[in-house]
Amino acid sequence: MASSMGGMFPGQQPPGTHPVGVPGGPGQPGLLPGGSANRAQGNNTLVDDLEASFEACFASLVSQDYVNGTDQEEIRTGVDQCIQKFLDVARQTECFFLQKRLQLSVQKPEQVVKEDVSELKNELLRKESLVQKHQSKLHHWQQVLEDVSVQHRKPTDLPPPGPLAFLEQASASLPPAPLKPN
Repeated sequence: MASSMGGMFPGQQPPGTHPVGVPGGPGQPGLLPGGSANRAQGNNTLVDDLEASFEACFASLVSQDYVNGTDQEEIRTGVDQCIQKFLDVARQTECFFLQKRLQLSVQKPEQVVKEDVSELKNELLRKESLVQKHQSKLHHWQQVLEDVSVQHRKPTDLPPPGPLAFLEQASASLPPAPLKPN
């Protein structure tokens, strides 16, 4: 993968000649140049730095030193430093990819347009699917509403219940009361 990133764009500067402040420039590691040979020499890439800083963040949260530590402020400071380093390396990595994206848009603008068209097509398909889903739900609830309204319109065989209808129905199911002797 290192070689695929190195010469990806025609006219790209060779590794190590980037201006200061750009990932891969002097005093800053590149993203993927060199591979394991550079790691043996101590030159980490941005991806290696990102991975190491992430592992340091995770290790600081589960480290026995922090678990057994009594000074909460010291623990908080150590964790904050690890997180800040991770965020800094993440910004550098993001900057690298944004620069590659800028180079691509300058050197091959048709590729950017193709990607935009593809994203718009995917979004249209997603929205069309969402519209279909809502329409099916709408048809379902319209059918339920229609069924309910049809049930209310059906004439019933029984007369409409009056205020004493429940009592009349209940008393009809009771056995006749025994007669009292006079």
